[in-house]
Amino acid sequence: MGSVLSSRGRHAAGPAQPPEPRLRKTPSLPATLRAAVQAADDLKARDLTVLDLRGLHDATDYFLVGSGTSDAHVRGIAHAVLDALAREGHKPHHVEGLPSGRWVLLDFVDFVVHLFHPDARAFYQLERLWDDAPALTPRP
Repeated sequence: MGSVLSSRGRHAAGPAQPPEPRLRKTPSLPATLRAAVQAADDLKARDLTVLDLRGLHDATDYFLVGSGTSDAHVRGIAHAVLDALAREGHKPHHVEGLPSGRWVLLDFVDFVVHLFHPDARAFYQLERLWDDAPALTPRP
C-alpha cells in the first residue's frame, strides 16, 4: 500500500469538509494499520486520513480517521476493521461508540481508529485539533 500526502491549511467551521492533508515524504505504515486502512477502504470509508502522532502523543503512534455516510455505514466500517484485524490476531484494547455509529473509536494501542458520521466529524474537527501532526491520505 502506498500513501500520498498533500498540503493542508486551516479551515473555518462549516459543513462536513475534512481538511486537506499536509505535504511530506511518505513514511512506511505498520502492517496492522495498513490492514485497518484496507478494511475501511473496502467498505467505502470516506476521506481516510492517518495522523502521525509519534513524538506528539505518548498514548499512541497514529490516528486513522475516516467517515461513513450514515450511522449504519460507520458501524459497518468499524465491524470490517475489527474483523480484518481479528483475522490477524489483533483485538482492540478498547471500543467506544459502536452502538450509536456517530463516532466510533477502536483503540489498538499503537494506533486508534476514529470513524465518524460526517456531521460528527465536522463538529469535533479531530484533524484540526491535531493539525501539528503530519497527515497522510493513505491509498490501499
